[in-house]
Amino acid sequence: MDIAQLEEQIEAGNLNAVKEILVQNPKLANTNTSHRISPLLLACYYKKQDIANLIAEFTDELTLFEACAVGKFDSATLLIFQNPNEINEFSEDGFTPLGLACYFGHEDLVKFLVLKGADVNLASKNGFNVFPIHSAVAANNINITKILLDNGAYPNVCQKAGLAPLHTAAQLGNIELIILLLEHGAEVNLRMEGGKLPADLAAEKGFNEIAEILRED
Repeated sequence: MDIAQLEEQIEAGNLNAVKEILVQNPKLANTNTSHRISPLLLACYYKKQDIANLIAEFTDELTLFEACAVGKFDSATLLIFQNPNEINEFSEDGFTPLGLACYFGHEDLVKFLVLKGADVNLASKNGFNVFPIHSAVAANNINITKILLDNGAYPNVCQKAGLAPLHTAAQLGNIELIILLLEHGAEVNLRMEGGKLPADLAAEKGFNEIAEILRED
C-alpha cells in the first residue's frame, strides 16, 4: 500500500479502504500526498470528516493547521499554548489556522483563535488572497462571519478575481448573511473583474428578490 492508493480512497470517500490501508501501513498518515498536503488535510478539503477523523487517529502529531481543519479543539489549544507565535503562520498550502477553522466551520476554534490574537484580516499566502471572512462566507456560516466582523474583519476585502464577501453571499442566496454584511458596511457596488456586481451573481443563480434588494440598496 502506498500514498497514491491512500489518496485515491480518500478522494473516493471509502472509509473502510482508508482504514485498511492505514492499519497495514500507519506511516502513510504522516506522508504528504501528491497535492503537497497531508492525507488528513486532503480529507478535510474533500469534506470527508469521518475519514479525516480516522486519519487523525493514525497521525503521530497533529500540526496546528490540521487540528484547526479537522476541528480538534484540545489539540489546537495545546499547540497554541506551546507556541503562541504559530497562530498567524501559514500552512504549506498558504492558509492560516483561523482561515482553516473558518472554512471548515469550527466555531469554538474560531472564537479561541481570535481571543488569542489571530489576525482576522490576514489573507492566505498562495495567490488566492483568501481572507478568513471569505472562508466563513463561502462556508455559509453566519455565526463565524459575525464573530469575524465583530472583531474587526473588513467586509469589502477582495480575493482573487475581485470576489468580495457580498458577492459570495449573493451567489449563495443567503439573505441573513447578506444583511449581516450590509450592516457591517459591505458595499453593493463592488465589481468583480469583468464588472459583475453582487446583484448580478444573485440574479444568475435565480435569487431575483435578493438581486433586487441589492440593486435597490
